[in-house]
Amino acid sequence: MTDTRPATRVIELPTPWLREHMHEALIIYGLAMGYDSAVVAGRYGYAIQHTERPGFRAVGAFAETGAGGGETAEQLVGFGYGYVVAPGQWWHDQVRAALDRRTAKKWLPDAFEVCELHVHPDHQSRGLGRRLLHALVADIPQPTALLSTPDSDTKAFRLYHADGFVDLARGYHFPGDSRPFAILGARLPLHPQDRAPTNS
Repeated sequence: MTDTRPATRVIELPTPWLREHMHEALIIYGLAMGYDSAVVAGRYGYAIQHTERPGFRAVGAFAETGAGGGETAEQLVGFGYGYVVAPGQWWHDQVRAALDRRTAKKWLPDAFEVCELHVHPDHQSRGLGRRLLHALVADIPQPTALLSTPDSDTKAFRLYHADGFVDLARGYHFPGDSRPFAILGARLPLHPQDRAPTNS
């Protein structure tokens, strides 16, 4: 049977483009994470600041949509971004406190933080999460990638473990979020695995 789903492409995003479309990206963030509009609105200023950090890089997934008159257009349906972690950054300092000294010394220096990686719920379970992840960390000079994700059996959690991320800390509570999070790390480069596209 022929797959009739719209074609989706994953590309690196120019930083100015993401700044201009950050509200659009954060709507996806809110839907994927289950956050209400107030949380999403409060994230905007931080996200714009993130684009100014060293090593910033962003990727996006675009799906074709019917534009009428037989024409097609594209809609952002997933995105990811990250940058090099450094002391003084909120996430770095939170993670430093969560890890034991040996683990922090091994993983934190010159690490790339996968800060955000989200796929619109209507486009999940098609392999887009994996494509975005690999595109985001492809060919970057950092030796490791770090991220935090809700500590539960989600599609995202399974994706990260399947692609080489290991547990650095579990059950950690970031200020302002009642859910426990897992802190994961991976040595780079990641190696894509030949799996059916069942992840987010």
